[in-house]
Amino acid sequence: MMMMRSSSSSNSSVVVVREIDENKDRFGVEDVERRCEVGPSGKLCLFTDLLGDPICRVRNSPAFLMLVAEIGEEIVGMIRGCIKTVTCGKKLSRNGKNKHLPVYTKVAYILGLRVSPSHRRMGIGLKLVTRIEEWFRETGAEYSYIATENDNYASVKLFTDKCGYSKFRTPSILVNPVFAHRLDVSSRVTVIRLGPSDAEALYRRKFSTTEFFPRDIDSVLNNKLTLGTFLAVPRGTYTPESWPGSDLFLSNPPESWAVLSVWNCNDVFKLEVRGASLVQLTLAKTTRIVDRVFPWLRIPSVPEVFSPFGLHFMYGLGGEGPRAVKMVKALCGYAHNLAKESGCGVVATEVSSGDPLKLGIPHWKKLSCAEDLWCIKRLGEDYSDGSVGDWTKSPPGLSIFVDPREF
Repeated sequence: MMMMRSSSSSNSSVVVVREIDENKDRFGVEDVERRCEVGPSGKLCLFTDLLGDPICRVRNSPAFLMLVAEIGEEIVGMIRGCIKTVTCGKKLSRNGKNKHLPVYTKVAYILGLRVSPSHRRMGIGLKLVTRIEEWFRETGAEYSYIATENDNYASVKLFTDKCGYSKFRTPSILVNPVFAHRLDVSSRVTVIRLGPSDAEALYRRKFSTTEFFPRDIDSVLNNKLTLGTFLAVPRGTYTPESWPGSDLFLSNPPESWAVLSVWNCNDVFKLEVRGASLVQLTLAKTTRIVDRVFPWLRIPSVPEVFSPFGLHFMYGLGGEGPRAVKMVKALCGYAHNLAKESGCGVVATEVSSGDPLKLGIPHWKKLSCAEDLWCIKRLGEDYSDGSVGDWTKSPPGLSIFVDPREF
C-alpha cells in the first residue's frame, strides 16, 4: 500500500492508494462507477454494470491488479491494469526461407481509470497511474498503453502531458445492432466451426506477426467466454464433416477465406445508454416492434440500448483472397445470429482503421467510434529485440489484434 498526500484549496486530505479488497470495496467502487458516466454532460451517456465483479474487465488476463484511492473511508478513484506478452514487430527467420517470425514484448494495459467527479483536479488520477506503473515495472513490463476516446480531452491530457505517453494507434470500434430478425448468410459461403486447437494453429501460422497478437492465444481460445472460432470458405470447398484440420487447410487453402472468433461480454458486464429524449425512446421502440411483428421485411431496428444490454465481441478477424471481404461479411452475419440467440443488444469489434477487411464489417456509424485512441509509453530502457527498437516510434501496420479480455 502506498500513502500519498494531496491538498485542496480548503483543506489537506490524505489520499491512500491501495490494492482493492473485493468484499469490502465493492459498493464503494460501484458508487464511483455510477457517477463517472462516459459521455459529455447533457447528452447520451454510456453506463457500465460490472454485475457485482469490479475486477471482471481484467480478471481473464495473465496478470492483473486493481487499485483504489480513498480519502478517509470513502473510495474516490480506481484504476485497473493487466500485463501480457504480445507481438510488437517481426524479424526474418535465420533459416534463410524468407519467413517472418514474431518479436514479442511484455506490455501492460491501463483501463477503467475513474475519479469521482467531486474529487477531480486533486491529482488523484495521476497518483493512481503512477502507482500502477510501479507495479508494471516490478512485474517486468517494457511498455504500457491505454485506450481512450479521441475527444476525451481530460484523459488525453493526463496521459500525454503528465504521464509521458504518446499517441500511437487509432483503431476503429465498429458496432452493429442485433435485430429482431435473423440475417441471411450468403449461400455461396460455408461456415465451419473450429475447435480450440485448430483455431490456435491457424492463428499462430497466419497472424502471429500481427501487432498486439497475444502469445497466450491458446488461453484466449480455451477461455469459457470464447463461444467459438468460425471459418468461412467458398461453398463446395469444405464441409464441417470433411474439414481436414488447420495444417492441411493451410497447406492448400482456397482462393479466399476468412476467420473470426466470438467473445461473450454478455456474461461479464452490461451496458446502458442514458439521457435519451422521449422522442428518441419512442422512435427506437417503434422500430423494434415493427421488426418483431414483420421480421420478413428485414427492417433495421434500433436495439434496446436504453435499458441494460449485453454484447458479443468479434476478435481475431482475418482472411485472404479477392473475396475475403465478402467472407468477413458472411461471418459477421453468422455472429449476429449467434448474438440474437443469446439475447444481446449489439455485436462489436475493433480493427485497424486501415484494415482492408473493415469494408466487410456491417456497423452503424451512430453506435461506432471511427477513431479510438491508443497511447503508449516505454517503461524500460531495454528492448525485446534490436530488429524492432523503440516500439513507440514504429509505424502502424495494416492490421492489429485486439485482445477480447481487455475490450
